[in-house]
This record gives sequence, structure tokens and C-alpha cells, in this order.
Amino acid sequence: MPKGWTYSKAGVNIDDKSKAISSLVGELRFRREGVGQMVRIPDLFASLIDFGDKYLTMATDGVGSKLLIAKELGIWDTVGIDCIAMNVNDTICVNAEPISFVDYIAIDRPDDTVTKEIGIGLQKGAEMSGMEIVGGEIAVLPEIVNCLDLSGTCLGFVDKARAITGEKCEEGDVILGIRSSGMHSNGFTLARKVLESSNVSLNDKVKGLSGKIGAELLTPTEIYVKQVLDITRDHEVHGLADITGGGLRNICRMKKGLRYVISDPIAPAPIFNVIRELGDVEDREMYQTFNMSMGFTMILPESDANDVVKRYKNTEIVGRVEKGSGVLLEPCGILYERY
Repeated sequence: MPKGWTYSKAGVNIDDKSKAISSLVGELRFRREGVGQMVRIPDLFASLIDFGDKYLTMATDGVGSKLLIAKELGIWDTVGIDCIAMNVNDTICVNAEPISFVDYIAIDRPDDTVTKEIGIGLQKGAEMSGMEIVGGEIAVLPEIVNCLDLSGTCLGFVDKARAITGEKCEEGDVILGIRSSGMHSNGFTLARKVLESSNVSLNDKVKGLSGKIGAELLTPTEIYVKQVLDITRDHEVHGLADITGGGLRNICRMKKGLRYVISDPIAPAPIFNVIRELGDVEDREMYQTFNMSMGFTMILPESDANDVVKRYKNTEIVGRVEKGSGVLLEPCGILYERY
């Protein structure tokens, strides 16, 4: 048994979540035919919808319990960026360009000051993504929610010939990592429990961090739209994965029959080391809960990867593709299989 804090101990059991998803999806049996039918490719980060010579894409996600950090600090003008980022970063995993977005806010009571600040972040995220917010909904649900929840849905498109699904990944490819801006918007239930159990306040300065820990946690999720779409336009790319919930396990969603070996992981930012040490969290748990400073990955031929690293300072070659299965964190000897 793990000796320190785990995501499950903090209240989020990822295996139970997977079972809940399977039970729901098992009931969704209706299939549309013709224009608008879903493309039956499993494990994509954004759904592909047949639309003539193009695919439309849809992705939906929310900010999660990072909102509790915003509430405690009274800072709401960045979580809109997180909401946009969590959706557009999934959208680009099939090489689709995000074009439209709708947001959804469930709130216990209307507060125009809070919603205005959320709007500031949503607008900034939309600008960074080159995407328009075309609508949304605010639901006042005092008997259901405590404070608020923020989520959204992104519409994108890609020419069929340019879609990237991971099926072209092959032995000999390399894995390119793109650095994250911090914890992004995953694993906050575990992070908050670790801080609470260690009697660390969000306004505390913790050894290893340059500022207060709350400000570090609230750093907005990086938006990779322009960089990733520029790379896929100029280079051969075989697979794309957003390192969000599930951490390195997300790479398991690439082509089967291959092992994705992380031999030289990006050095984790100080915030991850703080959480690890305060909570005595084991490496296996850290790398399947947090992005550990690698927010996005690309699978591509080595020659293309070398060119990308020369062009973008926030990228590193972190591993290789070989025959086998799962994702191997080689320095720790940890193998992650699919859920």
C-alpha cells in the first residue's frame, strides 16, 4: 500500500471513475447515420464528427476543484483561462482548430462581480485560442451547488486528411514534451488535502517557491493551440496527447501494441516537489495525478523532433517508442497500463 497521500485517499478514486464512465457510455447506443455521425475511433481526446470533407470536433471539460483555490483567495479572473484551456488542449489532440465555445456556470446565487471576473478570463482564453465564445448558460442552483462550478464545450474542425489519431505512431518514433505552466487544472483535490493535512495556508510562503503557494496553484493552464498547430503544419506528427487527469497514463491512448518510454522526463517545477514532500506522495501517484511539468506530448519522427526542439525553447525530447504496451517511466521503473 502507498505510504503517503494518494488521490484515492483524498477522495478521488480514478478506477471508480472509469467504471462510472463505462456504465454511462454502455447505455448510449443510438447511432446517427450520414452527415453528423460520430467517427468510431476509441480513446480520442476530442470526438470526431463526419461533416463532408472535414471533421467537426467536440470536447467538454471544466476547471474542477481549482475553483476552491480561487474562492479562498477571492481571485476569479484567471479560472476562465483554465476552462478554455482544458477544452482547446483536448481539441488540438486530433489536430483540429478550435473555433467556437460555450460556457456553463452553475452557481448558488448570482454575483455579478464574480461572473464579470470569470468573463475576463474566458475572454483572454478565447483570444489566446483564436476562438469565439458564441453562447453559454448560468444556472442558479442553491440546493445543488455550493459556490459555483465552471465548465464549457469547444467546437473545432479539421480537414479529414490532416486529422491525427495516433494510429501512425510507430517503433522508432520519439516523444516530445512541452512544458506546463504549473499544475494546470488537475489533481487539486489531492494537492489541497496535502496542504490541509500539513497546516499550510494558501497565503503561506513555502520553501522552494518564490511566492505564496496559493498564487502558484492559481497559475492559469497553458494554452497550446498556436504552438501545436504550427508544429503539425510544418512537421510530420504521429500522435498528440494532453497530459491532464491521469497524467502519463493519457499517453496509453495512442496506438496499441507500442510502449511509450519516458526516459528523460522534464524536471518537475518546485510546486510538484512541495506537494510530493509535504504529502509523502509516491512517484507512481505523482505521475498519474499531475502533469509534473509536461503539459502536452507529441509523438513524431526523430528528425522532426530535433527540428522542433531547436525552434521552441519550451520543448524537450523525453523518450522513445518501442514494441510493447503501456507507458514506462524508465528512471523510476514504473509501468502504467490503461485503466
